[in-house]
Amino acid sequence: MVVASLLVGGWYFFRGWKEGFHWDLFLGTFQKLDPLWIAASVGLALITYFGRALRWRVLIRHQKAHVSLVRLFVATAIGFTAIVLFGRPGEMVRPFLIAKKEQLSFSSQMAAWLLERIYDLMMALFVFGLALSRVHASGVQAGDSIRWVLELGGWFVAAVGGVCIFVFIALRQFGDRSERRIRDALRILPERYRDRAEGLVHAFAQGVHSTRNWWAVLEILVLSIIEWLLIVGCYYCIFRASPDVAHFGLMDVLIFVGFVSFGAVIQIPGVGGGMQLVSILVLTELFGIPVEVSTGLAMVLWSITFVVIVPIGLLLAFREGLNWSKLRHIEEEVL
Repeated sequence: MVVASLLVGGWYFFRGWKEGFHWDLFLGTFQKLDPLWIAASVGLALITYFGRALRWRVLIRHQKAHVSLVRLFVATAIGFTAIVLFGRPGEMVRPFLIAKKEQLSFSSQMAAWLLERIYDLMMALFVFGLALSRVHASGVQAGDSIRWVLELGGWFVAAVGGVCIFVFIALRQFGDRSERRIRDALRILPERYRDRAEGLVHAFAQGVHSTRNWWAVLEILVLSIIEWLLIVGCYYCIFRASPDVAHFGLMDVLIFVGFVSFGAVIQIPGVGGGMQLVSILVLTELFGIPVEVSTGLAMVLWSITFVVIVPIGLLLAFREGLNWSKLRHIEEEVL
């Protein structure tokens, strides 16, 4: 559905450009921004990275009781900078740096990353489902290009949500007994391969250990809710900063975040992925905002929610003495 939305959004944007793009409206979008609301949105965006570091500390608490929150924030900032620069391959940078700094296995940190993605996906599904349920009640008029998304969205949410719950339960059942069974099955491998495979299985089991502690699950869930409240607050401040969309209420912002959250699934190096096209599509098709204004707002949204961490990440990487060319090829090093 995300890919199809990107194609529709790209076609819609091209059609608007072909019919005549009004550059004065586009540039006016930036000129009319309220700096105080923008500053508030930037502050909330930066706090979300601190929140992610805090949540990661809970995810690996059973592996290491005392983990420096500062080191986790540094790894988080550098990791998300790598995502902006390299796309999805940059996802491995954060677990790699945390494993290296905290002297933990890379496999266990990839397991923590998987759990984090599941929590975020479940929160995104909740917001998206809420958006679907409130679109008609809010009075928003859906255009032809996005109406089919509304019709299929409920089934999509149910299907993906079911998969998330299944994976979560499966990981929770991945205890000592499951680990022993997998190790027994690995005995057919040659010794040099078996030792490495058993080490990976053990590290992964340690990484998903937090799913077997209901208090830890509850704590991570609460932190995830707070994280997404900060994200919604960030979007709300950005909309308040622009006179063209300052009339948006909280439910309008939730509807927008619900749809756009899936645009972040696809990342393009140096561009940030489908977020911009989905933002333009939702603003034009759902809210009737001119394509020029929508394009400008999409750039502002992307800059604050994605790119704002890049200067900090670059400075921290320089301070840590990291080589970006090596970080770009971490996948080859760890796999």
